[in-house]
Amino acid sequence: MHGTVQLKTNRLLLRKYKMEDAETLFRDFGQKAEMSEYSGWNPYETLDMTKQTIQNFINSYSDPSSYSWVIEYNGMPAGTIGAYDYNKKENSIELGISIAMNHWGHGFASEAASAVIKYLAFDEGIRELRAWCASDNTGSKKVMEKCGMVLDSTDENALKIGDNVFDKLNFVFRSAD
Repeated sequence: MHGTVQLKTNRLLLRKYKMEDAETLFRDFGQKAEMSEYSGWNPYETLDMTKQTIQNFINSYSDPSSYSWVIEYNGMPAGTIGAYDYNKKENSIELGISIAMNHWGHGFASEAASAVIKYLAFDEGIRELRAWCASDNTGSKKVMEKCGMVLDSTDENALKIGDNVFDKLNFVFRSAD
């Protein structure tokens, strides 16, 4: 395993976090309630939290089973994507992605996720990639489907976020053995 390496797509650069990303991530992710509407967590809620989150990602780069990228478009952070909780026994990992609101609807999420899935499954040899979303999050469902993930199971009323309760849709991508 090689961990986080730079990846390029037609329009995007997926690169390691830098402390210089803090202001943009705080502004575009931490200050907008819509960014955590379906996840219930916001690691960029304050500038200090943003800097600590970035430092944690930077520290994790020494672990070859840790994967955390900033999605850069035209030289600026447009989103984040990562793979977490690698399970060596099952050779599986969980994906998470977030795109800044001003970049929604441009196909960045599926473009970045497709690149990461290809890297993890075919270059890193990870057999199973998992992701989930709230049942009302139609944008995330579409992204996962576009990337070749399939709905594997539904956990009814499993996500309580604020006053809302959602079904948790579990998606999976399995590479051929």
